[in-house]
Amino acid sequence: MQAFYTDHFELPLPEGHRFPMSKYRLLRERIASRNEDGSIRLQVPDPADPDALRLAHDADYVASVFDGTLGAVEQRRIGFPWSPGMVERSRRSVGATIAAARCALEEGASVNLAGGTHHAGPARGQGYCVFNDVAVAAHLLLAEGQIGRAAVVDCDVHQGNGTAEIFAEDERVFTFSIHGAKNFPARKHPGDLDVVLPTGTGDGEYLDALDSALLQVFEAGPFDLVFYVSGADPFEADTLGHLSLSKAGLAQRDERVFGMCLAHDVPVAVGMAGGYAPDVADIVDIHEETVRQAARATVRNRSGVPGRGD
Repeated sequence: MQAFYTDHFELPLPEGHRFPMSKYRLLRERIASRNEDGSIRLQVPDPADPDALRLAHDADYVASVFDGTLGAVEQRRIGFPWSPGMVERSRRSVGATIAAARCALEEGASVNLAGGTHHAGPARGQGYCVFNDVAVAAHLLLAEGQIGRAAVVDCDVHQGNGTAEIFAEDERVFTFSIHGAKNFPARKHPGDLDVVLPTGTGDGEYLDALDSALLQVFEAGPFDLVFYVSGADPFEADTLGHLSLSKAGLAQRDERVFGMCLAHDVPVAVGMAGGYAPDVADIVDIHEETVRQAARATVRNRSGVPGRGD
């Protein structure tokens, strides 16, 4: 399975910033150190070009990010100060999801070791999300005729408001989000299917809700591709999550998502999304399990031929 990484494109942050930027490097190093059989192939993606970004985002917004004219309010909404490094990092993260989507269509599954920037909307960034990687990748593959319909399965603990807004009037992309009720963003944009969970929801209740929702998602198909926005932040120790899933529960979540993709012969492109546990090793553990399960998944490609990672 191909996995794309961008952690060496640094996004300079002030001392004490709460975003755990180190998790990306640590995840890539963990994957590399435990890849004795070479089943996971690590690769640096090309950056997303402006034309691709404009498929999902307003041209003026894209220009303001590129030329550094984002205002102070816009930068606070994003949560990152503007810098050339921010621009390059954001382009590479989107490029990684584009590359993962293309690989998934060929091999059945592929992973962006970052991505899942689901709060970025048509004309704004938000919540540590500059550009919406899934929205750009989906729009690009639709425009190229590589896919006709896609689904977004978003299991990050925060609602994927930007993705839902971008595809609100587009029946080619089905957006599903399962998330905490009393959580960021304060104003949620309804998607095609939203499952809202109370604070403190644990493994059993979460997995029951997910099972029911996944049936509804795939009944809305068929789909040529699934984008799985995984998220480590439903974890019980996460400081921004407010749910109470264990690592074992999160592993079962991943298993259910990949199992449904397999059952419906739909390729899957995966992004890591959020994770804010005090111990970054916990975040890496959860993301690593998602990557391992993606590598083990036997999702078939669109022609029905088993992927080379099977």
